[in-house]
Amino acid sequence: MTDVVLESILTCPSCGANTPCVMPTDACQFFFQCAQCSALLKPKPGDCCVFCSYGSVKCPPIQQGNSCC
Repeated sequence: MTDVVLESILTCPSCGANTPCVMPTDACQFFFQCAQCSALLKPKPGDCCVFCSYGSVKCPPIQQGNSCC
């Protein structure tokens, strides 16, 4: 089994800004506000959180092969 990666880079679909983030291990993160353009990121349909939609790494439960939240 591989180690879970907790760092992900969120890329804003509106302005392209990249924001390094540490993912929570105890909850899904449904919203993220871009610091550059103030866009409110929400998961795409079928994704459980903003990291699965816009992150460089999927959330910890998905990395482990589980369903998220």
